[in-house]
Amino acid sequence: MSIELIVLDVDGTMTDSRITYSENGDEIKSFNVKDGLAIASWRKLGKQVAIITGRSSDIVARRAKELHIEHFYQGIHNKKEVLDTLLQKLDLSMENVAAIGDDLNDMSMLKAVNTSFVPRDASVYVDRIATVILTKKGGDGAVREMIEHLIKQEGLEEQFLELWD
Repeated sequence: MSIELIVLDVDGTMTDSRITYSENGDEIKSFNVKDGLAIASWRKLGKQVAIITGRSSDIVARRAKELHIEHFYQGIHNKKEVLDTLLQKLDLSMENVAAIGDDLNDMSMLKAVNTSFVPRDASVYVDRIATVILTKKGGDGAVREMIEHLIKQEGLEEQFLELWD
């Protein structure tokens, strides 16, 4: 079975897990542009992307829109439950899913999917259940590393490189 859907946590995977507030109370997060290019490439290969995150943020909604991620869920307490519903909608099984997360609230989802990834700086409890512990930290290219790992695993390297030829 091939991986058709990747599921991304946000804080601690797409970002470095820091939340900065301005004097006006605005929330500030930083995203890695290399992760974004890899996400766009994954989509160009005909694959799907979902974000399932525990917090709610206009900034994350904006990033999801920029990356054309149509399966976007925020403020989620039970990520596995949302994933189950999404898979029914997409007619996919957990065997078709890879996910990345970094903390305790990601554990049930990571246990359920075919292939689970965690950034280098994830919780040690999440490391124990991960299929792959990445060399990159969250917000520092971990999502890119995950996607490149999957591209190699799925035999899509030639197609991936042709996207940018």
